[in-house]
Amino acid sequence: MSDVERMSSVDTAWLRMDRPHNLMIINGVWALDRRVDFRRLRRDLDRAFGDYPRFHQIPVDGPDGAFWKTDPKFSIDRHLSRTSLPGKAGPTELKRFVANLIGKPFAPDRPWWHWYYIDRYDGGAAIVQRIHHCYADGMALQRVLLSMTDTSPEGSPEKSPKATVRPSHEDEHESGGMLDLIEPVMASAMKISGEVFDKSAEIVRDPSHIIDYARIAARVTNDAAALFLMPPDTTTLFKGKPGVAKRVAWADPIPLDEVKAVCKALGGSVNDVLLSCAAGALRRYLVDRGENPAGAEIRAMVPVNLRRPGTGEDLGNRFGLVPLLLPAGVGNPIARVNEVHDRMEELKGSFTPIVALGLLGFMGIAPKMIKEEILAMMASKASAVMTNVPGPTIPLYFAGAQIAQQIFWVPQSGDIGMGVSIYSYNGGVTLGVITDAGLVPDPQTLVDYFKPEFENLLLTVLMEPWEMLRDPELVERELAREISRLKRRGVKHKETAAPSEATRSRNVRKARAKRSTPSTTRQSRRTR
Repeated sequence: MSDVERMSSVDTAWLRMDRPHNLMIINGVWALDRRVDFRRLRRDLDRAFGDYPRFHQIPVDGPDGAFWKTDPKFSIDRHLSRTSLPGKAGPTELKRFVANLIGKPFAPDRPWWHWYYIDRYDGGAAIVQRIHHCYADGMALQRVLLSMTDTSPEGSPEKSPKATVRPSHEDEHESGGMLDLIEPVMASAMKISGEVFDKSAEIVRDPSHIIDYARIAARVTNDAAALFLMPPDTTTLFKGKPGVAKRVAWADPIPLDEVKAVCKALGGSVNDVLLSCAAGALRRYLVDRGENPAGAEIRAMVPVNLRRPGTGEDLGNRFGLVPLLLPAGVGNPIARVNEVHDRMEELKGSFTPIVALGLLGFMGIAPKMIKEEILAMMASKASAVMTNVPGPTIPLYFAGAQIAQQIFWVPQSGDIGMGVSIYSYNGGVTLGVITDAGLVPDPQTLVDYFKPEFENLLLTVLMEPWEMLRDPELVERELAREISRLKRRGVKHKETAAPSEATRSRNVRKARAKRSTPSTTRQSRRTR
């Protein structure tokens, strides 16, 4: 790898999206179950990042475009700090520490990433990670971080083989027929970003395929128009002009096997259930702040991985975005899951992620005025960035300590003031939220609604016979009658009460038992 190489247009777009109030930095935390030997941590980190030459390079934006420049003074000691938390050194102090870091840009004379080792945290230790988005997207960064971990405290004598980071500009000349049929500017942007799939040879082999590609071109054109013409989402307290100050929060993990049991009982996916619970948490927060959520539609920009098979070792950004309207106005938990499911199904056949990737590529080469207009337009139509990343199902170790919990926060572009991250790890699902301090000063309150929303959905599924689940309105009426009956008997109903561990285990067994019950199609369960 040379000392200087040109940056891809998509990575350039992320570099140029930095704003004082919204830096494009991915922030994460590893909570460790014990303190570690700092010398071992330093050695492991130095060895791991040595496998990725990109992390020895500085992003530079000049009049002739953006490029990567190797740092001649690179040292792991310039990217690793040892610090401590004040007071009780617990979650409250760690959240404040992370929030204070989020608004701080990187020094321009060194690569844009940094690790902070917190020597004492909640009976163990913690590591705070910061990496600028221009280096890689979440999927690539997850692979980098996982390559540093072990499956036992002792570790393994050999780490993962050295990764080969392909220079971004080597992809720039891969062109293709499918997207050449779109608007020339968009097709050009897609070529430059290196994400156009080559279909020309296939047309030569079988000219009849040109009809299929014509249909694809029409669909892409429609999806591009829909992306540009979509109206803004509902105006709520989540929208507004953000400032520099941020707040972060996270929830205790909820068991993934319970989530899977519920989604199987309802005929949806894990993603449907988690996004529905996130929408329910947003709804509760609005109600708690005195806003009427009736009819509220909160749009979240959701990343979609567009990496080709076999390119998992590449850094850089290879993802598109889809706009998902979260039905925060729907109070019935089952109806909300159904609605999220249907909307996700509609997006699965969409070319919007590819169009969005092309748009990012275009922003990387467009004049500043045009880039600013596009960024402002896209940000005005959404209230949040939301991502759901499946992580390892087993416990992992770093420098001899078990990673007890993993949390990360996605950056927000333009004037978007909220980021929601859902991450599964070692059998649990954790929700992380970052908000603008002026718009949502207490994100922990919002996060604390996530688990009760899931518990409410779980209890609703368990309390009703299978056939009732076909109609969410019937479930709601039956549940209301049951609550009324309990009140008459003097039993207080707590919607947010969490069941005991014994009750939780019985709940999961009941939900799993419903899987074997003959079910109807999802369409028969929905109400229109």
